[in-house]
Amino acid sequence: MAKNKEVKRIVKLELEAGKANPARVGKDLAPTGINLLQFCTQYNEMTKGKPGLVIPAEIKVYEDRSFEILLKTPPASFLLKKFAGVDKGAAKPGRMVVGSITQEQLRQIAEIKLPDLNTTSLESAMKIIAGTAKNMGIRIDG
Repeated sequence: MAKNKEVKRIVKLELEAGKANPARVGKDLAPTGINLLQFCTQYNEMTKGKPGLVIPAEIKVYEDRSFEILLKTPPASFLLKKFAGVDKGAAKPGRMVVGSITQEQLRQIAEIKLPDLNTTSLESAMKIIAGTAKNMGIRIDG
């Protein structure tokens, strides 16, 4: 779409799928000068099949105030909390365990996150996610 235009700014947002509105994104995107309603409509359309998930978006804003949205995978911490059934991570991760997930759930999370991680190996991705789980106080069973 906008290949030869100069990128003025890149904005990263974490929004709930299908629930973007000008009030939520205004403080972050208004300074860029893009049409907030157009962004919200486009983001909500792109994420409408993923209710309840937090989907990060990288917005490239061009000089002419047009923009391009690139969706990322949900944050690992969000997925871990969802799979473990907890509201938040442990206050003291080394000493407290707030929940647990199975090896199969770890594999599923790693498969979801693989496109955004700096590895192509599923085993390496599982180790990265396991480290995040440990830092959140989530035990991996199995």
